Amino acid sequence: MDNKGKKETIIYTQELCKSFSTGNVSQQVLKNIDMNIYRGDFTVIMGNSGSGKSTLLYALSGMDRPSMGLIAYRTKEGEEERITGYNNDALALFRRDHVGFVFQQNYLNDNMSALDNIMVVGLLGHSNRRELAQKARDLLKRVEIGDEDCGKFPTQMSGGMQQRVAVVRGVINSPEVLFADEPTGALNSQNTENVLNIMSDLNAGGQSIVMVTHTVAAAERGNRIIYLSDGVISDEVELGPYAGNYKDETNPELETARERHNKLKAFLQDMGW
Repeated sequence: MDNKGKKETIIYTQELCKSFSTGNVSQQVLKNIDMNIYRGDFTVIMGNSGSGKSTLLYALSGMDRPSMGLIAYRTKEGEEERITGYNNDALALFRRDHVGFVFQQNYLNDNMSALDNIMVVGLLGHSNRRELAQKARDLLKRVEIGDEDCGKFPTQMSGGMQQRVAVVRGVINSPEVLFADEPTGALNSQNTENVLNIMSDLNAGGQSIVMVTHTVAAAERGNRIIYLSDGVISDEVELGPYAGNYKDETNPELETARERHNKLKAFLQDMGW
């Protein structure tokens, strides 16, 4: 597929379909989706409950297989990898080398410290344990978790700290794309803001992100919003780079932030949100 403007395609799909069967009843959740995801974008997928948002996210990330259609990656090495043709082993290796994931529930191992929860994933892609531990500590400091907290177990952490650890776990192997499925859905407002700030910082540093959310506040972090309805893409809107909180009177880009907010609200209203 062609790039949009000067953007480089990192993922594209052709006639992507996903169906689920219960007994003799089959339900088509994704219906012939053609789409591009662009390198460096913070892409947000929205839609009403049951629209297929998470199903699409899991298919794009290789966590689940579509029923029909093509999913292809253009990696930073310049290779095209059609992951829909991969067997389970090849798909697992591809996810290890190219994909990170942050879930709504953090799925940390209660018997491992914050650092070890990250290390166990990082060791899948790194052979030097000392270098990996330093990288993990550096990333944890970026999310305001210092050395004194690296040894804490999940039961000793707040929900917000657990999710920050989960974000670091998602990026420890330097994924080309970080996928996030409602990453703030189980957090209070302050922890939500903290996690979204981290994801905005990652994107500002060049990290490609694809996130499913049902909240406007989270969606505003994206530069591109795709709206899914009944398994098809209804429309999309380009917001441009995140400009900060439109309610923050000290924000130097206050007017731009308000314009982005109003543009998103108008788009969602048109979508029947």
